[in-house]
Amino acid sequence: MKHVVIIGAGFGGIRAAKALARSDIQVTVIDKRNYHLFQPLLYQVSTAGLSVDDIAYPIRAIVKGLKNVQFNMDEVIDIDLNTRRVIGKNGITNYDFLVVATGGTTNYFGMKRVEEYSYGLKTLDEAVNIRNHILRKFEEASFEDNPDKQRALLTFVVVGGGPTGVEAVGALSELIHHVMAKEYRNIDFKQVRVVLVEATNKLLAAMPNDLSEATVYTLTKKNVQVRLGVQVADFDGEKLSLKGGEIINTHTVIWAAGVRAGDLINKLNIRQDHLQRAIVNEHLQAPDYPDVFIIGDAAHFEQNGIPLPMVAPVATQQADVAADNILNLISGKPLGQFAFKDVGNMATIGRNAAVLHIGPIKLKGFLAWLFWSLAHIWLLVDFRNRAVVFMKWIWDYLFYERAARIITRQ
Repeated sequence: MKHVVIIGAGFGGIRAAKALARSDIQVTVIDKRNYHLFQPLLYQVSTAGLSVDDIAYPIRAIVKGLKNVQFNMDEVIDIDLNTRRVIGKNGITNYDFLVVATGGTTNYFGMKRVEEYSYGLKTLDEAVNIRNHILRKFEEASFEDNPDKQRALLTFVVVGGGPTGVEAVGALSELIHHVMAKEYRNIDFKQVRVVLVEATNKLLAAMPNDLSEATVYTLTKKNVQVRLGVQVADFDGEKLSLKGGEIINTHTVIWAAGVRAGDLINKLNIRQDHLQRAIVNEHLQAPDYPDVFIIGDAAHFEQNGIPLPMVAPVATQQADVAADNILNLISGKPLGQFAFKDVGNMATIGRNAAVLHIGPIKLKGFLAWLFWSLAHIWLLVDFRNRAVVFMKWIWDYLFYERAARIITRQ
């Protein structure tokens, strides 16, 4: 039996494993974590709307019904493409075909202090750290008598006007003004600032202008200060410096301004783009290595001269083509070319508010929010996760309650 190794158990990796599970080959999925993460809802963990196990599911539970698929929990530290070996901390795995689906990581654009003192939002640990930090700042502010220090503690800045930044800042503002305001009676919530900083002059760059403008309007109504055309220069943990000289006194910066491929791609010694993504051919293969397929956030693939975005639909569609092409190579059939089918864009801005653009359809407000909610519930891996998330959202909608407001680490 041919052996296919898949590195990464994100959207692309799991999709590829399921696609190959129907064939007479052996599949090994390797990931340093034992769970599959539904990243689009990470921001809800960071703002106390959902718990960790609501958006994560054990990989072994996913593959237990796939008889020819096994899972190895290991951290890959190198890949030898010439000898077809995946080198992990726990051992070496040989392969006949390799699928690299290692995903992306936060891009700080070389700003070391920003990386050190701000909070990324790409992993479960980061989301929990943000939740702990926000809750702790309110506890500290409740004891602070100095109004300037209290205002700095209660100033929260989200950097990045893409879907992650917009969704995070909307949820954060609602957590503060609908939940925390009822519990911290000794805090003047007029002193609280929630700021969204975006380097360009538009939020949600992939959206039409009217939906982008509607997003700004809705966030403003939700007590968010939207700052467009503003770039971050530095952050030392207490002062956020903007290009142009402005200083924002804050202890909280959530960085949602960029993403790049993970560092493992650097081990492959193949051509990369400025986001460290490996440049693949029309079949999603690594140049000079027809047995290696690279998909999702790890791959640079251009369509109509434009690199595809680092989003889940790209990863899942590429996983299907990569799996088909592995089977084509085994059976001696011609390889298929990848062509991305745009499924549209959507982003929620909070309660009863979202924007959606699918082909000629443009929606905003409640209908877009309802579609966004149903779509995200459906895309969760397990029925239990879907049921729990649905019930928590209903409870929060009816009672403005975020039950996951637990400080788990000091």
